[in-house]
Amino acid sequence: MTPQEILQRLEGQPVLIVGDVMLDRYLTGTVSRISPEAPVPVVLHQDTEDRLGGAANVALNVSALGGIPVLCSVVGQDDDGDAFRRLLPAFQITAEGIVAMPGRVTTVKTRVLGNNQQMLRIDREDTHDLTEPETRLFLQKVQTLLDEKDIRVVILQDYNKGVLTPEVIRRVIEASKKRGILTAVDPKKANFFAYRGVDLFKPNLKEIRDSAPFPVYAEPESLQQASAFLRKTLQNHLTMITLSEKGLYLDGDTGFSGLFPTVARNVADVSGAGDTVISIAALGLAAGLDLDLIATLSNLAGGQVCEFAGVVPVRREILAAELDNWFKHNLQL
Repeated sequence: MTPQEILQRLEGQPVLIVGDVMLDRYLTGTVSRISPEAPVPVVLHQDTEDRLGGAANVALNVSALGGIPVLCSVVGQDDDGDAFRRLLPAFQITAEGIVAMPGRVTTVKTRVLGNNQQMLRIDREDTHDLTEPETRLFLQKVQTLLDEKDIRVVILQDYNKGVLTPEVIRRVIEASKKRGILTAVDPKKANFFAYRGVDLFKPNLKEIRDSAPFPVYAEPESLQQASAFLRKTLQNHLTMITLSEKGLYLDGDTGFSGLFPTVARNVADVSGAGDTVISIAALGLAAGLDLDLIATLSNLAGGQVCEFAGVVPVRREILAAELDNWFKHNLQL
């Protein structure tokens, strides 16, 4: 297959993304002096921009790759929740799975940038778990989307903001399995071992180091030990461990395993790279791509977004060109 044919395989795949969404708000300006009130820079504000973040960035990546994102999450009944929903249509993302909960606030990460450098970040959020009534309402929404949409893969995107509780995790995986739908998880530490029975489990190296009862190193033998531990604990089929500048490790219960190095990059910002990786890996599984090709695509896409400032989705045309170069290089070897 050519790079274009490979990427075309990802198109049209309906993906349900369940997890924590947020607004990434950027206040940008210039700095020319230090405040007389405290030893801090004075930023002359020039622009404010809201971007979709958290699990919504996963939806952006799915959309950018030609998939069909169905986003299911919780926002507050507040102005920021309204702002979040207003951003969705421009990216072909429906708001039908977004549940506005009274008593919760919409997660907003406000970054103050002066002269293109981040000076400060202010977080406004609720991190407590959904209450029992909120959980029932949210699971009803998930159930409805699974019944009404021809979902091929479910991505659980966890940012520890209270949406993915152990009960929600268990019920979503059970409902997906019942329908024969693949599941993929980008975990966080709080519920790291709650994702029992998932198909693809994708921690980063720090997360697996924090959770495994033994040291884990970015070396094949150590990563294989970590993957075996996860499979015994979670009964997952695939483990993908992202290793930052060292690439990623992918291991399957069919005997496939490999350490896939990344290419050299001019890294500007690593924010959102995990969102991109889980998006393309899940789409690749849904499309039936070979595991080594899924690993290659994930590496290229995750590295690409690190070259841009802020949280941005993958750019399909750049990914196609990089995949073409990767094929040419490897065919010459």
